[in-house]
Amino acid sequence: MRKLFGTDGVRGVANTYPMTTEIAMQIGRALALLVKDMRRGHRIVIGKDTRLSCYMIENALAAGICSMGVDVLLVGPLPTPGIAFITTSMRADAGVVISASHNPFQDNGIKIFARNGFKLHDDLELEIEDLIFSQKMSALHPVAEEVGRATRIDDAKGRYIVFLKNTFPREYTLDAFHIVLDCANGATYGVAPHVFEELGATVTTLSAEPDGTNINRDCGALHPEHMAAKVRELGADIGIALDGDGDRLIVSDEHGNIVDGDHIMAICAADLMSRKKLKKKTLVATVMSNLGLEVAMQRMGGTMIRTQVGDRYVVEEMRKSGYNFGGEQSGHLVFMEHNTTGDGILAALQLLAVMIKKHKPLSELASVMESFPQVLKNVRTAEKINTNTIAGFNKKLKSLEKKLGADGRILVRPSGTEPVIRVMVEGKDAKLINAMADELCEMIRKADTAEA
Repeated sequence: MRKLFGTDGVRGVANTYPMTTEIAMQIGRALALLVKDMRRGHRIVIGKDTRLSCYMIENALAAGICSMGVDVLLVGPLPTPGIAFITTSMRADAGVVISASHNPFQDNGIKIFARNGFKLHDDLELEIEDLIFSQKMSALHPVAEEVGRATRIDDAKGRYIVFLKNTFPREYTLDAFHIVLDCANGATYGVAPHVFEELGATVTTLSAEPDGTNINRDCGALHPEHMAAKVRELGADIGIALDGDGDRLIVSDEHGNIVDGDHIMAICAADLMSRKKLKKKTLVATVMSNLGLEVAMQRMGGTMIRTQVGDRYVVEEMRKSGYNFGGEQSGHLVFMEHNTTGDGILAALQLLAVMIKKHKPLSELASVMESFPQVLKNVRTAEKINTNTIAGFNKKLKSLEKKLGADGRILVRPSGTEPVIRVMVEGKDAKLINAMADELCEMIRKADTAEA
């Protein structure tokens, strides 16, 4: 059983278990012990987003790592995919990101990349937990010159900007584009505007003034409506909304219509298919992606396979089976030939390249996929609930699925990061699927009240 790690690292309210400085220090010590071998010169990269609590978590992690004789490279605020890039670029032994991604500022998290830039495997996360809770490290205290040191890497941001620009075709420029860019007051604020401006775009930047508490607040990929409204107001060509740690992308077309991760995947998959660059003609998505994406892939002559929710599981499937493109409806988009994890800025550049290549506006490109009506509702619970234990729930679920038939889906799953049950219903009749979702949510609410 996991004690600390969830679907995307350790996450919780900052300064409350498990996101305390004490646990952060122990994670640092355990990770340092895992990467050490007989040679000297081990290094672990630490980056963060713009949350107020990142300072204390950063110091605790660095102290833990150094106390085990491993050096720390501090890069400051940098998007999660930037940490993955810097980790591999600097040949570090691991990379740590202090971020709760799209969560509000009071939350924080710790995500770990292995030296190859991929998120740490489940087995290694469990090994870290074992080292912490078994007290196996209590007697290990390097002293004198064996203690590690911390160094600040001042040019990490510039290195990442150059890397991103090099993923964009050299023969293209963004000279003709007016972009509305929403940085969610997060880790991309010091990177994204430079990338698009240096490639020639006129950029109107929103939410790029982090104060430690405003990350994701009414902005970014979670609230793209503000970006879309600005696109309409200014007559811009595209709107780009990133999330707090920069691994998600949601866009707006030139009319201010929101274009989600599914549509972006359909556009980019169609381009890759046309150039015979989509490996095995297969797109990797999750169980949350719309049926319309599956239909669009079939129409192109390709295939879509699904994983459980979480970009790490998309990446695992891509690596295991040799695929090169995948993502999530929420905007995690993984272009494996460029980076090892979801990267919002990189994905935006690939989308812009398709627009230039096809000489088409985003609204026209987005028509490659037609979404089935889909409703997603969240039920916040006092305690974690297993829906299998709710009387009559599974029977009701099967009955509703039978009613939808082959033209619909129902997915009920617990959130991996908060006490929430997510209910997704998809089908051709919007009124029907809304009623179904409400019925299932009500059963969960009653069960939660009864348990409380």
